[in-house]
Amino acid sequence: MIGETPSGKHADNVKNEPDHDCSLCPRLRGFILQNRQKFPDWHNGPVETWYPPEGASSVKLLIVGLAPGLRGANRTGIPFIGDDSGSLLFETLEKYGFARSLRPADVDRPWRLNATAITNAVRCVPPANKPVGAEINTCRRFLTQTIDRMSGLKIIVTLGKIAHESTIRALGGKVSGHAFAHAAKTELAGVSLISSYHCSRYNVNTGRLTAEMFDAVFRQAARSLDNA
Repeated sequence: MIGETPSGKHADNVKNEPDHDCSLCPRLRGFILQNRQKFPDWHNGPVETWYPPEGASSVKLLIVGLAPGLRGANRTGIPFIGDDSGSLLFETLEKYGFARSLRPADVDRPWRLNATAITNAVRCVPPANKPVGAEINTCRRFLTQTIDRMSGLKIIVTLGKIAHESTIRALGGKVSGHAFAHAAKTELAGVSLISSYHCSRYNVNTGRLTAEMFDAVFRQAARSLDNA
């Protein structure tokens, strides 16, 4: 499509991302370099925000996850593609018209986003899936810049407490005034935020998050957009 980069992202949406060899967080940089040695064919770098083909200005819904999974987005270079958590996420997005499955599937990019973008609070894969506070704080500049580019943004769905709190801070708010709770909705800086437990395999397998609970979050997001 005209205006897209080779990775499928709209050309005007890639300036707010960390460089592929970003070294702002030494621990994360070291972990990525280790994995480049082990898996030279993987992406192994900061994972950029995934936009719909129309670009940032078309985004009405932004989904903020925690960080790329080692064998998922860190491998593919696309948020939630290859992650176990992606299955429930994309099934739910398709149900409410936020994404469409491409058939026959594109192996590298099997979904098309509709007025929706997906990003992470931390752009690089962390050891044991656990970024530390300094890394979350350092990477927030990219989250802030990402949100700033979305002139039509109405709803942000945050997946997990860390993503929620980092997003609140990126919007200039105080976490104490916008507490995390599943399916809770709050307003900040002209945007509605809906928080959800992360759709990780652990949360799903332990029953902390069910498909019905996750569905309720995106049903609420869809209704809010309809009302807007």
